Amino acid sequence: MINESLHKDIKIKKGEFFIKKDQQNYRIGQCLKGVLRGFAQNNEGDEITTHFFVENDLVSGNYIPNIPATINIQALENCLISVANYKEIFYYVNTDKELTNIILANFQKLNKQNNSRIEALLNGNSQTKYKWFLSEYPNLLNRIPHYHIASFLGVTPTQLSRTRKTFSQQM
Repeated sequence: MINESLHKDIKIKKGEFFIKKDQQNYRIGQCLKGVLRGFAQNNEGDEITTHFFVENDLVSGNYIPNIPATINIQALENCLISVANYKEIFYYVNTDKELTNIILANFQKLNKQNNSRIEALLNGNSQTKYKWFLSEYPNLLNRIPHYHIASFLGVTPTQLSRTRKTFSQQM
């Protein structure tokens, strides 16, 4: 059974950061309520959305404990996150079957999401990418700004708007 003293619930207000790029990554969390986005900046300083974290997702600046975060993670809604010290959690991973299964299932989910996103980005047009987004994140469309979705899909906000219009006309 998971040791309840390993984690505590924290609130992060909309717009606040769970972690910023290059900060020491000493904690891992599970999103209990809300939506966060992971993002990086390109050479021109534009923010590129790389992840969305929703209820029940693991949240971390990277998935290697105690090294600097590789992305920024910001709340898009007021969030409640169960947070634990990364090093302490991984101490128990091999001895606590329940915790090991939770971590493994979440890593597998993240890997599947990342692989399917890469495939959609590489092989899809804006319509295909949008359909993929709706299937992977069916409850996000009306919860987050569409320019974050456009960034995540590698299209401009104008392209996304046209795609949404075409998609709705086909329905």
